[in-house]
Amino acid sequence: MFARSAAALRCAALLAGLSGGAMSGQAIAGQHDTAADAPLRGQDGMVRVVYWQAPSTLNPYLSGGVKDVEAASPVLEPLARLTPEGEMIPWLVTQIPSLANGDVAEDMQSITWRLKPGLTWSDGTDVTSADIAFTHRYCTAPGAGCAQADKFRDVARVETPDALTAVLHFTGPKPYPYAAFVGPQTPLLQAAQFADCLGADAASCTEANFAPIGTGPFKVTEFRPNDAILFEANDRYRVPGQPAFAEMLIKGGGDASSAGRAVLETGEFDYAWNLQLSPDVLMDMAAQGNGQIVTAFSTLVERLAFNLREPQANPDISTDPASAPHPALADVSVRRALALALDRGVMAEIGYGPTGRVACNILPGPPIYASDANAGCETQDIDAARALLDQAGWIDSDGDGVRERGGEKLSFVFQTSTNAVRQDFQALAKEWWRQIGAQTELRSVDASVFFGRGSGSRDTLQKFNADIQMYAGASDGPDPEAYLAGWSCENAPTAENGWRGNNVGHWCDPAYDALLERLSGTNGTADRAALARTLNDMLVQQHVVVPLIDRGRVSAHANSLGGVRINAWDSELWNIAEWHRLPG
Repeated sequence: MFARSAAALRCAALLAGLSGGAMSGQAIAGQHDTAADAPLRGQDGMVRVVYWQAPSTLNPYLSGGVKDVEAASPVLEPLARLTPEGEMIPWLVTQIPSLANGDVAEDMQSITWRLKPGLTWSDGTDVTSADIAFTHRYCTAPGAGCAQADKFRDVARVETPDALTAVLHFTGPKPYPYAAFVGPQTPLLQAAQFADCLGADAASCTEANFAPIGTGPFKVTEFRPNDAILFEANDRYRVPGQPAFAEMLIKGGGDASSAGRAVLETGEFDYAWNLQLSPDVLMDMAAQGNGQIVTAFSTLVERLAFNLREPQANPDISTDPASAPHPALADVSVRRALALALDRGVMAEIGYGPTGRVACNILPGPPIYASDANAGCETQDIDAARALLDQAGWIDSDGDGVRERGGEKLSFVFQTSTNAVRQDFQALAKEWWRQIGAQTELRSVDASVFFGRGSGSRDTLQKFNADIQMYAGASDGPDPEAYLAGWSCENAPTAENGWRGNNVGHWCDPAYDALLERLSGTNGTADRAALARTLNDMLVQQHVVVPLIDRGRVSAHANSLGGVRINAWDSELWNIAEWHRLPG
């Protein structure tokens, strides 16, 4: 067992050595104890983790960004998790509710979750069903701008018949009732800590958002937004002997390349997340012999999104695409031509090698959900793209190489986060689009800004201060209902809703929303999968979004780090309690 005072004494010194985006040698100094076969809690010293897209909050309800959700996951835990194989397993509860065990009602209008007895928060207070009810209330409170609102969209109320039982009542039959409280996006919040953080007050609760009290194996010692987080082991964690590490450091800043080097070449860090680097670079790093690359696939798709609104001088002012459509991208022929001009096979090969494959669907899996109606997207067709633009009246009338129609040039601003692979993709797309008569200005934005919601910058993913943008996203679990709901009309981020929502292009189709409602009321995997494929096809065939690459999650860990099971369905830190230092 380690002493909290020792961790506190080290905290200031450790964080003092962390500044900017560089990997600091001072920050990673120190010796590690060797783990025994059955390690005692805290005996392995510190584990050092690089999340180079630095977390900006530790409240996943206020950010949909993967970096923030995962950084919070060693502290905040859901009722159930997904294994690397996509299997749902109980985490804070005694069993997974089902029709067979009676905890999913026969009319499918409620689900009952039963907490494990004896659970405590890291402050020593009891975890109760009141915390489950409160978490629902927190995310659904008017004005909260909850980033995970889709997960609770059909939960009408939460009943708590006793301290260990919570019954979620739905607005109607809910054939897939596992959206809320399954996976790291919707963990349990402590009602006592967040009681004064409801609605419009949610974002201003800095202390709670930056140091939430949780049930996980670690608790927050210090958090520097967009820089670093220091955690210490939760001495009240429910599993004896876990975690093996007394402390964990998550360091942000730098880029994927510096993160990879810090683990695979210099050995300064133990784990590097999201190594979106070219295959040859990764292999050269791994050849140093200090660590190994790990990969897992789920539904993570690199994609293009088109801004269907007229560009605004002030992106903080919301506009309706119906009343102010984009002069070029509102034309589906233009969107289709831009997609046809891309060589996704080349992009996959140079960007990812064996860790990525061409994506023709925004929902590539599980297999039953993958549509076969969009095959052939692998083939680039410049001539077809040119013909499509000709037919739509986009002509290069003045011979400058850029098409125009009605006085509007086919000219775009294309933005994405700063990342070597994404900048390569931007350069390729710019050249291919030049060949069909489109002009492109490239813009790269620091990842902590681009994916940050509270930065105040105009250049965030949600504000979409450009014409085209590239990023990656994924379904949170095997069932895609909540993911596909991200393109519903109500999910467009606006100034009024605090820039929450995943429908960044502001596409709105009542037929899509109606089909989404059908999905919400449909039972049976096969029938649900058929509807999901149709929704996918609407998005892809109307070129609302252009899927590029089905990306495997690629990370790396030191050879000395044991217990790692990379997970593309949950947080990569999902089993951080089991990580330990290997002998040698």
